[in-house]
Amino acid sequence: MAHYIGIILDDKRYEQIKGTPLEEKIQYIFGGALKMLVVEVPEEKSEQILKAFDRARIDSRGFIEDLPVAFRRALFEEVAKAKSLDVIDKVLERLQEIQELAKKEEEYIPPPEIE
Repeated sequence: MAHYIGIILDDKRYEQIKGTPLEEKIQYIFGGALKMLVVEVPEEKSEQILKAFDRARIDSRGFIEDLPVAFRRALFEEVAKAKSLDVIDKVLERLQEIQELAKKEEEYIPPPEIE
């Protein structure tokens, strides 16, 4: 059974995918207050993610939650670069790097990048 990871889009992230085929895949949540892209993750890949991050879990909707900021940031970077939601393999190639960044989050959670 596939699982999912939701990517919340702020204005800066939305601008990076605006005008691409990804724009048609945006889901509106909380009455349209937030925009989200949903990445489908095959079961074997979701198991790999769950093993890599102790706090990660699958909620009742089948979404993988409590992922480190580093993982979510890397996931969006790959989505924006590829202009596709089929990027989980690319993200998992960077898993060791992401795990190192995630360890630092235990001490200090990085603030959002705001210009």
